[in-house]
Amino acid sequence: MKRTVSVLVLFLFAAGLNLAVAQNRATIKFDDLEHNFGTFNEEQGNVSYDFKFKNTGNAPLIVSYVRSSCGCTTPEWTRKPVAPGDNGHIRVTYNPKNRPGNFTKTISISSNATNPMVVLKIRGKVIPRVKTPEEIYPREVGLVRMRTNHLAFVKIKDDEVRTDSLQFVNLGDKPVTIGIKQAPSYLKVEIVPKTVQPGKKGHFVVTYDASKKKEYGFVIDRVYLTENGESNYNYSIGVSATIVEDFSKLTPQQLANSPKVGFDERVFNFGEIAEGQKVNHVFQIKNTGKSDLVIRRIRASCGCTAVTPATTVIKPGESTDLKVVFNSHGKRGRQNKSITVITNDPDQPTTILRITGNVKS
Repeated sequence: MKRTVSVLVLFLFAAGLNLAVAQNRATIKFDDLEHNFGTFNEEQGNVSYDFKFKNTGNAPLIVSYVRSSCGCTTPEWTRKPVAPGDNGHIRVTYNPKNRPGNFTKTISISSNATNPMVVLKIRGKVIPRVKTPEEIYPREVGLVRMRTNHLAFVKIKDDEVRTDSLQFVNLGDKPVTIGIKQAPSYLKVEIVPKTVQPGKKGHFVVTYDASKKKEYGFVIDRVYLTENGESNYNYSIGVSATIVEDFSKLTPQQLANSPKVGFDERVFNFGEIAEGQKVNHVFQIKNTGKSDLVIRRIRASCGCTAVTPATTVIKPGESTDLKVVFNSHGKRGRQNKSITVITNDPDQPTTILRITGNVKS
């Protein structure tokens, strides 16, 4: 009986202690949990709002951290302990620069309060500022400006002729006459108009004849210009394309008798080597089809990797070696180099091989 009473007394004491501890806690109470900045102009700059709170508990309140959902939102807060009945604030500042349109951001507050995690929210709409012509056309090409000085034809068939254009603007106070100093034979470039008045726009109209390029895979060229009769290395535009073989005209019989490319492996891991060492490896390329397999192009992702095929034409049922030499000079850490092999296999014209490993300094 005495033992039962003792246990009961201990239980009641513990319960009372826990209740006392629970009652001796801080509580954070915000006036509001969300603020709408409304609509404002980007050029107005940073906007801020103070979320005010009160410690309605009976112990000091300590805000341990405040974390925003975006780097565009900067919080500041009362860092010293807030006594019971006192107030504090979380100031949230939003930077609208280059962030036009609607936004909604959250701010997470962690503290020692009975409600240890509180999430605040800000929202609004940013009206974009009017950009200057220099911002709209950031690329300087001599006396004219462009949004971009690179024209990408992306994927184009090896027998295709395609035309696209690049816009430019004369933001100077004098007319500019543009000509072509140098362009590859497979690129026909027209300037419309050739003389552009101040404040007016023009176009580089580029026609790409892939049949004259006689190359496969990703290729890039530069077209060099003259402006008012003068030439400069910086007066140029880039033109790129990925040229693929057109297999759409093959008959079912031709497809059945086509070459088939195969590899003994597609990834070689050389393990770990010291910087400056060279790694040699041989990939084997097989032709399991019924006609000659032609290697159209082999390209390494890095000049540190030399690739040499024993032959570029592989007969049906035969194979050839693809020798790869990786030079680790100037390389450190994990390496992952790719080798693109382009063939006339209609089912698998492009294959990626990889050389991986670690280079110790």
